[in-house]
Amino acid sequence: MKTYSPSMSNLGKFAVAMSALVGAAFTPMVHAAEWSDTALSVRYGTKFAEPYDNNPDGSRVNIQKTILALTNVSGYKYGTTFVNIDFLMSNDKDPGDGVAGQKGAQEVYGVFRTTLDLGKISGANLAWGPIRGYGITAGFDLNTKNDSYGSKKRMGVLGPTLMLDVPGFLNLSALLFDESNSPNGITKRYHYDNHAAFEADWGIGIGALPLSFNGYALFIASKGTNEFGGPTAPETHVDMDLMLDAGSLVGLSKKTALIGVEYEYWKNKFGNPTKGDEGATAKTPMVRAEYHF
Repeated sequence: MKTYSPSMSNLGKFAVAMSALVGAAFTPMVHAAEWSDTALSVRYGTKFAEPYDNNPDGSRVNIQKTILALTNVSGYKYGTTFVNIDFLMSNDKDPGDGVAGQKGAQEVYGVFRTTLDLGKISGANLAWGPIRGYGITAGFDLNTKNDSYGSKKRMGVLGPTLMLDVPGFLNLSALLFDESNSPNGITKRYHYDNHAAFEADWGIGIGALPLSFNGYALFIASKGTNEFGGPTAPETHVDMDLMLDAGSLVGLSKKTALIGVEYEYWKNKFGNPTKGDEGATAKTPMVRAEYHF
């Protein structure tokens, strides 16, 4: 049997390379940042799901995952940037290389976004009613995972963003996704049909309470035929959390140490139809902790 060695796998090399790539893209904006917030976080849940991971009776397999994340959000002269790298570690219900008995698979998923604020660029006040401003969002997603599928996702993102006037932020975007993958079993990188996505991102304080409601919601249109000739399905992906500013209650600076609960709903995960594959839909409660610096 093949020995599973995460430390020697391509996954670790990819994590280093992706960190360098994101750092290279992000460094100029960090130096020009007017404000910046960096956070380390951990979240844990026992009801994650993966496409094609099902029990013999057809029900989905519940997978435990611990997710470590490094996140930076910053503002610069002409807009904002968002960088997040997730390190996802499954238990043996989602085994490495897809081989039963192996240690759990590991995944690295990175996201980079920058939103140009058209009002800041033009110098004009574009606020109107509930609208604070307008922007253009661009960026990319990258991932790799050492399971049987062996995802190596690459995706470019571009589209307009509407910024609403709320206590905190609420952004609505219409995006075009240009996605490709090169998993195990195909000889060259496969490009899906370009497809639309509609996204809401928010972070809103709850009155004077030390609580915040944060998250994102995505509706992603079908991306045509998959790399193996099968159909893809539209995705609905919602991830939201309710966080308590616990640090401020024990004398730390505000928004330094946070704890809370999170919930993720993901139907037709990565475009895999749930019909006939219960693992393609996840309904996952989690606990979450963050430290900001």
